[in-house]
Amino acid sequence: MADKRKTICLALLAAFSLMLLGSCAVLQDMATALGNLQRLRFKLGAVHDFELLGINLSGKSRLNQFTAMDGVRLLQAFQSRRLPAAFVLDVLAVNPNDGTGGSPKTVSTLTGLESRLLIDGTPTVSGNIDRPVEIPGTGQESVIPIRLSIDLLEFFGEKKYNDLLNLALAIGGANQDGARLALDAQPRVSTPYGALTYPGRLTIVSREFR
Repeated sequence: MADKRKTICLALLAAFSLMLLGSCAVLQDMATALGNLQRLRFKLGAVHDFELLGINLSGKSRLNQFTAMDGVRLLQAFQSRRLPAAFVLDVLAVNPNDGTGGSPKTVSTLTGLESRLLIDGTPTVSGNIDRPVEIPGTGQESVIPIRLSIDLLEFFGEKKYNDLLNLALAIGGANQDGARLALDAQPRVSTPYGALTYPGRLTIVSREFR
């Protein structure tokens, strides 16, 4: 009987040890995944397909480049207290997990980039990616498009008509001023153990990778 109890105790101890080792391995893998996520770097790219009330601004840099009909439509919309815009903002991502510097080479699959757009420091609308994006561990830039829609008058209703048009041109016109935009974002990547969310939020700007 004593030998049987000893055998059972040894079996339980072995099972517990295996479970503990397995848990430690999972925790280590999750810590590695979190470290890889925190090494990702982001930066704002270009704005394209910017439309203000359906009018494409990509080739415009001055107010006198709007047609007379465009001017009538925009002024009527302004007087009606609505000035909708839609555009795509590119986010550039770099994955430095290329196998050098002691970290393994990994491909990060971005499953979410929940973002709040800041214009001149003012928080405005939220956006996210349409589908997962793979960021290879090559150190090269990957482009992540985020589609955004905003009514400029909702957030900048105190501005005058010409000032609002100039703001739209600065964001999506021919001479874009990327310094006027930022994203308050929280990346999320997939792992073998489920989605992993970046601990905290990032302010993504056009001047540098963060």
